[in-house]
Amino acid sequence: MEKVAVIGLGLIGGSLALDIKEAFGCTLLGIDGNTTNAHRALELGIVDEIIPLESLTNVDVVIVATPVDTVSSILMQVLDIVSEDTLVFDVGSVKEEICKVVDKHPKRTNFLAAHPIAGTEFSGPNAAIRNLFRKKINILCDVDKTNQVLAEKAFLIFEKLGMELKYMNSAAHDRHIAYVSHLSHVSSFMLGKTVLEIEKDEQNIFDMAGSGFESTVRLAKSSPSTWTPIFSENRKNVLNSLDKYIKNLIEFKGLLEEENKEEIFKVMENTNHLRDILNGIKKKQ
Repeated sequence: MEKVAVIGLGLIGGSLALDIKEAFGCTLLGIDGNTTNAHRALELGIVDEIIPLESLTNVDVVIVATPVDTVSSILMQVLDIVSEDTLVFDVGSVKEEICKVVDKHPKRTNFLAAHPIAGTEFSGPNAAIRNLFRKKINILCDVDKTNQVLAEKAFLIFEKLGMELKYMNSAAHDRHIAYVSHLSHVSSFMLGKTVLEIEKDEQNIFDMAGSGFESTVRLAKSSPSTWTPIFSENRKNVLNSLDKYIKNLIEFKGLLEEENKEEIFKVMENTNHLRDILNGIKKKQ
């Protein structure tokens, strides 16, 4: 593997570039519609060269790490350009619609739908860090539609970067990720919004905010330019998860209004089961 191109040089794309360059010693080529980000990625040594999309005719791997509402159209352009031996994968957190669009392309077998469950609340090339993906889950969707030889190339990359692979179909991925990731971000943004609306004195927020508040609203520092497309692209599943979340909030509110301490305790005690689940996951890692 000599040449790898990354389209989208933010946190995920930039971090992948850093790790792949270190693991394989290959040339990293960068593409980004934001010229500031492109130049910054070059300055930071994340990529070796900035190239136009039309220059993807002679690369081994192309990684698409742009906002999810742009991935489908970019993938179709990339697949038009690349050779039959080029692996193309994306890293977006919404998969079903992307896979439906790409299914129509003659080079569909060049494409692998991937979603590394990794990231921070920061964005842009400055946020790129090494080892972001080590011991992180990487969900691969509809793998049976990818050329086996190219899929093996992807498996090698993910193994070198220390990822644990999981497999599911794209529709199931979007449904599950709406609950475990997208809903968490909605909740964090709306908690932050609620506090800002109620507590006008910013000093009070600073003085009274404990570690619980800080950890809960950490995701509210995430980039709106990243998350607006995600919520929109996975709208159906996010709405379903919100319906259930709002139902639970209303029920909890009712228990408080009724001063039903016994039921409040029981609800929280039952939810403590999450601790066992998460501890089990950490032990496996």
